[in-house]
Amino acid sequence: MPLTKQDIWDLLEQVTDPEIPVLTVTDLGIVRDVVLHDDGLTEVIITPTYSGCPAMNMIEINIRAVLQEHGVEPLKVTTVLSPAWTTDWMSEEGKRKLKEYGIAPPVEGSQDKGALFGESPKPECPHCGSPNTEMVAQFGSTACKSMYNCLDCKEPFDYFKCH
Repeated sequence: MPLTKQDIWDLLEQVTDPEIPVLTVTDLGIVRDVVLHDDGLTEVIITPTYSGCPAMNMIEINIRAVLQEHGVEPLKVTTVLSPAWTTDWMSEEGKRKLKEYGIAPPVEGSQDKGALFGESPKPECPHCGSPNTEMVAQFGSTACKSMYNCLDCKEPFDYFKCH
């Protein structure tokens, strides 16, 4: 029996981000659509979190591996750049997972563009919950994160940038 569109989405929940392994590609919202074509082709449409994100090639390989392991053939993974990915596409579950992993999730309503004008978002510390934090570096362990320090518990942490 052929897999349904929902079956494909369920399988995609097994594909984790290579840079943040507690998040799935569905948590991140980078899977934009699953299209089951009349000719039997299954197409998964993805959008990178950042143009040129080095993890996207591995994500595509992992999507193919999980789906092909479950008999999804023929398969096409299409990358689209427009509309550009936004942290608004992240699931609430994904944001919760980030925080539990020690990475501050995106601050609601912040576009991080204020950093250009000397302002930076004020994420809560994922370790102690304090809002008393400061940016240490615009770029953290990956381009999609900034490095912060908690002024209360003194722990450093990554912040998943909004855009």
